[in-house]
Amino acid sequence: MKQSIHLNGKTILVTGSPGFIGANLVLRLLKELNGGTVISLDNMNDYYDPALKEYRLGLIEEAAKKSPVKHVFIRGSIADKALVDRIFAEYKPAVVVNLAAQAGVRYSIDHPDVYIESNLIGFYNILEACRHSADDGGAGVEHLVYASSSSVYGGNKKVPFSTEDKVDNPVSLYAATKKSNELLAHAYSKLYNIPSTGLRFFTVYGPAGRPDMFYFSATQKLAAGKTIQIFNYGNCKRDFTYVDDIVEGVYRVMQGAPEKQTGEDGLPLPPYAVYNIGGGTPENLLDYISTLQEELVRAGVLPADYDFEGHRQLVGMQPGDVPVTYVDSKGLEDDYGFKPTIGIREGLRKFAEWYKEFYGK
Repeated sequence: MKQSIHLNGKTILVTGSPGFIGANLVLRLLKELNGGTVISLDNMNDYYDPALKEYRLGLIEEAAKKSPVKHVFIRGSIADKALVDRIFAEYKPAVVVNLAAQAGVRYSIDHPDVYIESNLIGFYNILEACRHSADDGGAGVEHLVYASSSSVYGGNKKVPFSTEDKVDNPVSLYAATKKSNELLAHAYSKLYNIPSTGLRFFTVYGPAGRPDMFYFSATQKLAAGKTIQIFNYGNCKRDFTYVDDIVEGVYRVMQGAPEKQTGEDGLPLPPYAVYNIGGGTPENLLDYISTLQEELVRAGVLPADYDFEGHRQLVGMQPGDVPVTYVDSKGLEDDYGFKPTIGIREGLRKFAEWYKEFYGK
């Protein structure tokens, strides 16, 4: 059972906005709600070009001018406990969506420190702030929604990936930190009766996305006349999920929290849930790349006579990568009536058109 959460008039904290998913979520909230406050918290680090985050922040600030919802942007890190505590004390958020995290499988191999800082210490700070939000008669956080990742499935051979599957064998530090988030959230849900929902995202893409994601970095390389590397010799399947589908799923989940219940021992049963959120139709990587190339030509990013074969290199598997991601999102469909609908042709077309406009190539 889900406890209905009404978002109108509430204070909502979205960490990791103006990150990719966070910015799109905040834009949706500013459009849908007729009152309340949305707080964006991000440290605007330079893991990728900060100009993209500034661009997304600009879109949010423009949307906020036309919205009855107040928007507050706070520049800072969730790893800064004093800052997190101060935000909770001052604004008293009713709903928290924690999307702030150090992302990327490959980056975690060479830069482990930032993953521990953001994904473990930062998430712990959010959990602690949620725990203490009910102190001294406070209303308390009604729902904590947080980003997990499809990477927790590691090298699982069984597909599609189900939330019932055992995920105790991560193949990257990034995956290990995301699995740790789920474990920590479960413990806090049990101990302090905090309704929490984790979402395992599957390869999110779209306009103004993350440049470290394959579709974006490949576009930049092709536009510069460089060669793209296709891993595992193209024998990869990915459950690509367009960002609008992800946002729709998150928006629905925010409005339905796991119900608080008391067990036979008189203690709380953890109001805790984890869902997959992804396309549900795994695409062959080579097909995805072909579609991307066609859309880049159509949008005028690349010329019609571009020599794609001359700019492709098939290479082996990368450390930390997995050959297949394939989502079973039946839980999300059953509990929230949601299933992604946007296919790669439509999604990549929107990305290519945005890229042409933003970079003027």
